[in-house]
Amino acid sequence: MTAPQPPRRATVRRQTRETDIAVELFLDGTGKSEIATGIGFLDHMLDQLARHGLFDLKVRAAGDLHIDFHHTTEDTGYAVGEAFSKALGDRAGIRRYGEATIPMDETLTRVALDASNRPYLLWQVAFSRPKLGEIDTELFQEWFKAFAQSAGLTLHIENLYGSNNHHIVESSYKALARALRTAVEIDPRQAGVIPSTKGSL
Repeated sequence: MTAPQPPRRATVRRQTRETDIAVELFLDGTGKSEIATGIGFLDHMLDQLARHGLFDLKVRAAGDLHIDFHHTTEDTGYAVGEAFSKALGDRAGIRRYGEATIPMDETLTRVALDASNRPYLLWQVAFSRPKLGEIDTELFQEWFKAFAQSAGLTLHIENLYGSNNHHIVESSYKALARALRTAVEIDPRQAGVIPSTKGSL
């Protein structure tokens, strides 16, 4: 008889001279979130990540927003990614790969990922505006890069087409959520097995 899967939870605290970030994550949740980063648009995106991935996610961040949003955005990516890596443990039994193509009105974005523990970001996303609300659009690449690095993901993000910058960003987070949801699910055909010929990820 197969042993029950232990709860896949993680708590992370990331403190620097620039930011103080606390994250709680339950991989096998229902999509509940409590997000407060001080950056409204980032809060909205992390809520989408939780909701569409069915992850329970709490994020509290305090950062040097009086300078700009860079440090808080990037360090939140690192902290949330670290929580995913910790919750996955040795990654035994997971499906490992995930892919999602998400439409949002005129926009279509595709995410493919491998939870391989080999971090890499391919970012093929362009914006026509420098800001969304108060956040610089260039900071979204920094968030995804930090997230992929600390989560241990090979992560490919392509905006296939679209003109509305809000839709481009939001479809990227929703596609990440759906691809992650698939990749981190336990595959009943290989429960307890590391999904690699090398025997480790």
